[in-house]
Amino acid sequence: MHPTLRTVLAGAAVVALATACTASDTDAARQAPAPSALSTATPPDTVASAANRAAPPAQAADAFAEPAPGIAVRPVAGTTVHRDFKRSYLAMDAWTLYPAEGSTGRPLAALVLDGSNEITSAEMRIGRSDGAADVKACTTPPPDAAGRADTANVDGVRTTHFSSSDAAMSHFLSADSYRVVQGGACYAIDLIIAGTRPEVYDPPRTPPFTAEQAKAALASMLAAVHWTH
Repeated sequence: MHPTLRTVLAGAAVVALATACTASDTDAARQAPAPSALSTATPPDTVASAANRAAPPAQAADAFAEPAPGIAVRPVAGTTVHRDFKRSYLAMDAWTLYPAEGSTGRPLAALVLDGSNEITSAEMRIGRSDGAADVKACTTPPPDAAGRADTANVDGVRTTHFSSSDAAMSHFLSADSYRVVQGGACYAIDLIIAGTRPEVYDPPRTPPFTAEQAKAALASMLAAVHWTH
């Protein structure tokens, strides 16, 4: 074969081979799937976790609240809210545990410990009076108070605190009381444990909870009190 012809044929073969390889690469590129967007994005679980961390915790609605400004109570597990004070033989249903004659206050709310009955009950009562005489005498302990009064903070507000107790006809009552003037009104907060001596029943009755359990529950109720502004 003539040398020139051999050179031409060899060049043509090289060109054909290169063309075939290029076509093969192009077909492979067409058949390969496109990259998934999820492969480069943050996984959904991670996004949800980040959102949960960034979001502020939900605030539960108050169990009781006056229109601002006033007093409110956050929910307390294991309690029921009542709007009256008619549950104790020794504790009257007035706005405060020891109302003065002619007092004009009103009950606001009572958080009653679940399980309370006639043998033993525990509740926190909150009452209010706008009467001038009640406001003037608000922080003066009543004659029924036991020992000397002191002060205690309720949601950062200093209140007058005193204790008291009573017993009659097999019934008993003990209380820790808090008094404060806020917004021109007198507020009475009474933590009350009351009931009947179980041994007077035949057979003796079993209280729904112990005195220690009742005191712990009442402490959690007081901690839930706050002031609205």
